Amino acid sequence: VPILAAMERHGIRVDKRVLSEFSSSLESAIEDASQTIYRLAGEDFNIGSPKQLGEILFDKLGLPGPKKTKTGYATGAEVLQLIAPSHQIASEVLSWRELTKLKSTYADALPRMVATDGRIHTNYSQTVAATGRLSSNEPNLQNIPIRTELGRSIRKAFVAGEGFSLASFDYSQIELRILAHLSGDEALVEAFNSGEDVHTVTASLMYGVPTDMVSKDQRRYSKMLNYAVSYGVTDFGLANQLGGDFSVSEARAFIETYWQRFPKIKAFMDGVVQEARSKGFTTTISGRRRYFGDIHALNRNERMGAERQAMNAPIQGAAADMIKLAMIRVARHLGSSSGASPIRSRMLLQVHDELVFELASGEEELIEPIRSEMESAMPLRVPVVVDAKLGANWSEMREHASLQGLRSEQGAASAVFEADAV
Repeated sequence: VPILAAMERHGIRVDKRVLSEFSSSLESAIEDASQTIYRLAGEDFNIGSPKQLGEILFDKLGLPGPKKTKTGYATGAEVLQLIAPSHQIASEVLSWRELTKLKSTYADALPRMVATDGRIHTNYSQTVAATGRLSSNEPNLQNIPIRTELGRSIRKAFVAGEGFSLASFDYSQIELRILAHLSGDEALVEAFNSGEDVHTVTASLMYGVPTDMVSKDQRRYSKMLNYAVSYGVTDFGLANQLGGDFSVSEARAFIETYWQRFPKIKAFMDGVVQEARSKGFTTTISGRRRYFGDIHALNRNERMGAERQAMNAPIQGAAADMIKLAMIRVARHLGSSSGASPIRSRMLLQVHDELVFELASGEEELIEPIRSEMESAMPLRVPVVVDAKLGANWSEMREHASLQGLRSEQGAASAVFEADAV
């Protein structure tokens, strides 16, 4: 609680000028996207209206889609993604929605939330997310998109204060590493312990080819599958993720092949669901429970939803526990200055598996101790790796010179599983 209070009090500096310029560029992009949609539709209409959009897509253009109900057609992202390969208008509408959300939710809204000290002070809660993750609100800084160039542009507005740099410390593939630890699957454990690319190793086993013969597409599909199975994704859901080249039956066969290649992962997942059925809860490495009231629901969809959540609960829950333990260790380190003057650097944000710091000029030597504290917070039977970067803003960050070469030299405390510690 004191750590979160300090983070909320410090806040993070925001450059309102960057957001204003981004808002203007988004406005132009939204107008361009709107004109393209009008041209493809053959008329102007309210793109933000599901009713009008459904009439354009399915009545006027005759695109394949859901049946019409009393309230009109469904036009959610899943529907548009399914029809995007057959008509450009669907992908254009998805793009328009992303642009308008970025403008309204971030570019226009964030400047109004900047306090008189020039910083945004989010609020953290420990008791909202069932996974055990911290949640951020007013504003939610954990939902800023980072997978697209436009989303990353928002992060450029989050800058370091005078005399400071921003430092980002991000757990690498932590949920897959926890899955390897919990399942004990030899192939997954060996991939991490040998420093091999885990997605390439997965593709090699899935397709029966040497690792140096794995194609980019084979690695990409295997990467999707590695994460999908840990979330209990269905064959239908995986088919959507993989794209139009995969049918539901092919996705189902893909998942079945994965279980054959990684039998201990399958056994672990089945065991977790069985534990949830018999006890009503699952448990993380550190002993924290998550209860599942719908695990015996008569409604099949509710029951299966609870089972999927149960599969992932020990994995995501362990990741949540790990970063909280890391925050405590790092806070202790920052608060135990042995020099003549106290440490000025401070922890600002926690975003899922990432911690963001404001690092004072001259205190760059803190980078390696912070990274080490995070990597050793919860020892696993595979190495825990933290990527550390520095920059003037949250988007444009580079690995610091002091860290070059250290990525491949994991200390024994973070690379070796210690049963007593866990």
